[in-house]
Amino acid sequence: MPPAVMARAETLFDVENRDNNAPMSGSEMRSALALYDGIMPTLGDRFTADIFAEFGRPRCKMLANFGVGYNHIDVAAARDHGVTVSNTPGAVTDATADIAMTLLLMSARRTAEGERLVRSGNWAGWHPTQMLGLHVSGKTVGIIGMGRIGQAIAQRCHFGFGMQVLYANRSHKEVDFPARQVSLTDLAEHSDIVVVAVPGGAETRHMIGSTFFNTMQDHAHFINIARGDVVDEAALIDALQAGRIGGAGLDVYEFEPEVPQALTRLDNVTLLPHLGTAALEVRTAMGMLALDNLQAFFDGETPPNAV
Repeated sequence: MPPAVMARAETLFDVENRDNNAPMSGSEMRSALALYDGIMPTLGDRFTADIFAEFGRPRCKMLANFGVGYNHIDVAAARDHGVTVSNTPGAVTDATADIAMTLLLMSARRTAEGERLVRSGNWAGWHPTQMLGLHVSGKTVGIIGMGRIGQAIAQRCHFGFGMQVLYANRSHKEVDFPARQVSLTDLAEHSDIVVVAVPGGAETRHMIGSTFFNTMQDHAHFINIARGDVVDEAALIDALQAGRIGGAGLDVYEFEPEVPQALTRLDNVTLLPHLGTAALEVRTAMGMLALDNLQAFFDGETPPNAV
């Protein structure tokens, strides 16, 4: 955890800090539920129903998730075993939207491919048709999921690049810029750039697959900053290999941290190591929100971000 988060945690609680960043094993998670009053898990710590099944009521009463996404925690199972779950919305919005824009520009303008060319020593110099990419200004962006992060991405696209905004969402959103709600199929058909910003979980698993990619325009770029399993990764690889879409920018992967060689070998995909919130001030803010939730719970109050 960032130093400021650890310093505050140690003023509030008796803290035991893990000595590595690998995801907790099943035995570690079960032991933690039995030994501690509260836990601050991260996205790799999969508190599934099986983990809770061993307990009637574990000693742990609070899982203060370090992150906004909590599809790695079975919230219903936690609730059934008397465990409250919270997350950290708000703190992650702008940083994640910024990474979406980073990937959007990198993919459209082929910047990762260009950097590899320079580093290889094989760049022969500028010429008029070298590495022609997609000019993003004035294009149409389709955003899947119009929550806090989706809206922040849409604002950047519209106000920063004059892009037309389409969005697919379960409900209509009132926003302060032009945006049109369409079906997922229409979004795929009419967008020059598609950005996925939906929550992870059973409801959204593989919501984007071969049918969607086959409907996209062949010059269009696909960006995912949500959760890896929202996308059928095999279908995405097929679309990229066949040139059915122009390219992709990914910050998340279906079997993260495993990234298929089929993706790493492709020049038309930009790959980042889940950098969405990777800024010190953002991760510090996330930790402080998690501590706010823990402090409220143990003071007998409702955590501000209980889910």
